[in-house]
Amino acid sequence: MDLTTIIGLLMAWILVIGGMAAGGNLGAYLDFPSVLITGGGTIGAVIMAYPINILRSVVGTVKSAFIANEPDLLAMVQTIVSFAEKARREGLLALEADVAELSDEFLKKSIQLVVDGTDPELVKAILDTEIGILEDRHSANKAIFDTTAELAPAYGMIGTLIGLIAMLGDLEDVSKLGPGMAVALITTMYGSMIANMIAIPISKKLATRSSKEIVSMELMVEGILAIQAGENPRIVEEKLKVFLPPALRSRLNKKGEE
Repeated sequence: MDLTTIIGLLMAWILVIGGMAAGGNLGAYLDFPSVLITGGGTIGAVIMAYPINILRSVVGTVKSAFIANEPDLLAMVQTIVSFAEKARREGLLALEADVAELSDEFLKKSIQLVVDGTDPELVKAILDTEIGILEDRHSANKAIFDTTAELAPAYGMIGTLIGLIAMLGDLEDVSKLGPGMAVALITTMYGSMIANMIAIPISKKLATRSSKEIVSMELMVEGILAIQAGENPRIVEEKLKVFLPPALRSRLNKKGEE
């Protein structure tokens, strides 16, 4: 599990709801018609905006925001360098025995293309296309939450306008103006909470996850093409170091000195 997602979500909701409770009656913030207008309207509009195949992936997309499954770039560099050393000693065909042991499907496919003698330019084209398609799929999944963040405050405002219209239609009873105004504003609050406490944080987390996965795939492409070109393993390592953050580069250097 991704602790930052869970801790952040709990902090946001607990502290906001705690502040609401400390400021008065918590029940004053609960209004079922406002939930219908804001929540129902937002969900309906999102369903209308996207095809069913993208909407079906929402559950899996949300899971990826809560489950930490980030690529181990350091281990990936070490694996690719070891493949470079083996290919240098025994030839590219010697890597075929290692393909079945790999858990990463993209790396497995990359090595298999090289072992099969595929032209380097074609290898790069195939792998770049796969990266591009993955990036498009991630963007489509993220867009659902971006749209939710845009629509929820708008439906909150619609609910507020509905409440104001209903309130202004009964101006004869002045005592109802205060409670009526409070109920009208609740929908705006609900819309802001959906956007800023659910949709936007998940969207940002998905963008971070996607960026890291794309970097790991680009690292693999660079390494595999260097192996196919028969480059020295040390040169391969230096090429791949540029994909690592400074802390991981230091760890890699220390291991190389041991």
